[in-house]
Amino acid sequence: MGLGSTAKKIQTVADTAEKLYARVNEMREQVDRLRDTVSTTEERVERVEAELAEQRALVAALAEEQGVDVESVLADAEAPAHPDDGERDDTADAASDDGGDGSTDAVDGSTA
Repeated sequence: MGLGSTAKKIQTVADTAEKLYARVNEMREQVDRLRDTVSTTEERVERVEAELAEQRALVAALAEEQGVDVESVLADAEAPAHPDDGERDDTADAASDDGGDGSTDAVDGSTA
């Protein structure tokens, strides 16, 4: 084996090493960005969860003030709907009767 082929092999190894080094640096940067994104997302989720807890407390207080049984409403909401057993969920239909924009069809401005 001559010096020319050895030099060529060494150059190939060096080129491959440079490419791998560049790729490792790219991956390191991607991981750093991913860590930042995860951290930011975690902070957002914590804020949203805190806001949700506040809203739940407010809704529960309003429901109690209005005499609504929160437990039964929650139990009804958790009941799974099975559309293939012949029963329909009419709440979606009722919400879409006005086109979903709150407009009315009646001439006098009343809702149906």
